[in-house]
Amino acid sequence: MTPEEQNKALEAWQTSARYWDKYRVLIAQMFAPLTAGLVEEARIGIGQKVLDIGGGSGEPSLTISCIVGPTGSVMYTDPVAGMVETAQAEAGRRGLTNIYFRQCSADDLPFADRTFDVAVGRLSAMFFVDPVTAVREALRVIREDGCVSLVVWGPKEVNPFFSTVTDVIDRFVEGTPLDPDAPDAFRFAVPGKLAGILENAGAKNVIERQLNFQIKAAISFEQFWQLRTKMSGTLREKMAGLAPTQLPTVKQAVADAAWRYFESGTMSFPAQALIVSGRKSAA
Repeated sequence: MTPEEQNKALEAWQTSARYWDKYRVLIAQMFAPLTAGLVEEARIGIGQKVLDIGGGSGEPSLTISCIVGPTGSVMYTDPVAGMVETAQAEAGRRGLTNIYFRQCSADDLPFADRTFDVAVGRLSAMFFVDPVTAVREALRVIREDGCVSLVVWGPKEVNPFFSTVTDVIDRFVEGTPLDPDAPDAFRFAVPGKLAGILENAGAKNVIERQLNFQIKAAISFEQFWQLRTKMSGTLREKMAGLAPTQLPTVKQAVADAAWRYFESGTMSFPAQALIVSGRKSAA
């Protein structure tokens, strides 16, 4: 990524931050299985010092802070100022005193070697500017035999929460072909791709697990439409390319594609993620 592309990406996330904050409760509920999967995979428990890389609007930091308790701590990091502010404000509202906040990039962590027991990233690795450097940094700042655990989306085809909207919009908007290694939600959807990066960065005992779950919430299609079209910078950009007269047609086409996921009167999408973990080898 060029510096210009990096700045553009950060600006898009800065805009997204207020929507992630607005839909905070909903997003936490929808993606709770991903947090639970990470906690289980990294074996996070009482008293541990955990690093959250790319913590977004606050998860998984907020959940992990309750698991590690007062004798443990969580260091939340994110490169986007707006995300850091909303996460910090939420931690304050909840009275959590064992979370600390730093605005920084994953590939340049401002921490000493062997500071943490565990490093995790929930849906952040796909957006790392330099994934190998970022994983090396995560390994550097955890103790020997410590764990790095990252969760990313599986293939788009098995994640209709995304594809029902994007497939329709792509029929109406001319898109530029995406570089498979460019930061994108499905950058590491191919099995083995992120595992290879962990191995390349020097992680040992690399394990990849598939996590199948349901993205569920008591919301209508209309609420889902608002949520999806506001949360994603890529979608906001594509929607801006539509003529106002096209919008009702596009929305109806998405509704037709998504109706079966709202049959029960509430939203339920099948979803698939990959949890990729590795350990730091003893020096």
